[in-house]
Amino acid sequence: MKARLVVCVLSLVVFLVLASPLSAGNSAGLKAGVAKIDITPEKPVTMSGYASRKDVSKGVHDPLSIRVLAFEAGGKRLVLVSTDLIGYYDTTEVMREMLRTELNLQPSEVFLSAIHTHSAPTPTLNKERGHANNVEYTEALKGKLLEVVRQTMGNLEPVSIGTGVGSCPVGVNRRELRIARTGESSIVLGRNPYGVTDKEVLVLKVAKADGALKAVAFDYAVHATCLGPGNYTISGDVLGLAAQCVEKVLGPEVIAPVFAGASGDIDPWFRVLPAFNEEPGWVPEPVLLGTFLGQEVVHVYRAISQTGATDKIATSLLTLQLPTKPPETPTAEKPPATRPFTITAARLGDIAFLGLGGEVGTEIGQAIKAGSPCERTFVITHCNGAGSYLVPKHLHVEKGYEVNTSPYAPQAADIVVREAIRLLHGL
Repeated sequence: MKARLVVCVLSLVVFLVLASPLSAGNSAGLKAGVAKIDITPEKPVTMSGYASRKDVSKGVHDPLSIRVLAFEAGGKRLVLVSTDLIGYYDTTEVMREMLRTELNLQPSEVFLSAIHTHSAPTPTLNKERGHANNVEYTEALKGKLLEVVRQTMGNLEPVSIGTGVGSCPVGVNRRELRIARTGESSIVLGRNPYGVTDKEVLVLKVAKADGALKAVAFDYAVHATCLGPGNYTISGDVLGLAAQCVEKVLGPEVIAPVFAGASGDIDPWFRVLPAFNEEPGWVPEPVLLGTFLGQEVVHVYRAISQTGATDKIATSLLTLQLPTKPPETPTAEKPPATRPFTITAARLGDIAFLGLGGEVGTEIGQAIKAGSPCERTFVITHCNGAGSYLVPKHLHVEKGYEVNTSPYAPQAADIVVREAIRLLHGL
């Protein structure tokens, strides 16, 4: 009787296992896809980032790309888009709506971001205000974005993932204190080696089931502004060149999506240079700094020995209405009381991704990382929006470029930090 009972129990267990739908972790587990597409302009275009630059581009130093890394598990998806542009700005909603309708991607599942290079075309669909070549370029960009995301979603396969962290001194605080002969002080755009910086290099390794490397994504807080308004050559600048370096070192099968961390007040060590210096014996500064960062990414990747899978993806999106600054003078036109700012949050196992729709001060990113419940948190700026500069409350006392051009009230940064951490904990 006991033997018969044991057989019956075991048979019931087997039946229940076979009859029940398997969880994502027990079946396919985590899947990922990756793809890249060239978006280098074929015609001269107006370039982004510097109001003083009026002419169109005069050549190409290195190619621009869209790199996409997508994950799927348990019926949930996460699509990370890295674009070698300054940002999508007023085309953001057009692009996101296209991905939603064409690929059925929910708003919270897509991190549509740019590396903020100031040596790339200005994206625009405005035929009245935008250069004709830029409008044509942006129309083609729409098709390429859709194509590369569709391709990424079409090559999903089982993967394991792992993370590592390194450090790099390429970025430096740019809020330099200047004291005039009269004794008056001011904060200017320059180099402040003693200012706050986030030197972390966060690296995500994505490996196929057989162990072969599929992608290496990385996140670093620096403005892609090694090149200044005197430059008319197309380039990914420091971050774009870093991604190219990683891909060249690791081989043609590997794609390296790169993301700009919280770097509103962080510039490259060499900043706003007029051109690529090609004199004999000289390594052009964007190449030098991009290679420095890229090689650190490779060092960190090669030290990641542990990888694993997860069957859990969670995403969330929130558009805040942040308070704005009062007018400078009583006679000035009163701005709207609030201005929108988008936060996108995602969790992939114990890895978090936090997208901020603006140009965010580095201390804000550090505060979000410190409050995150996850072991690693990739803070991605210029993501799903273009909310202008957002700086910590205490910098409003010092003033300076970032503060003066920000539309937000001093308390706005604290709201973003609080809500970002709340979203991450909610996942």
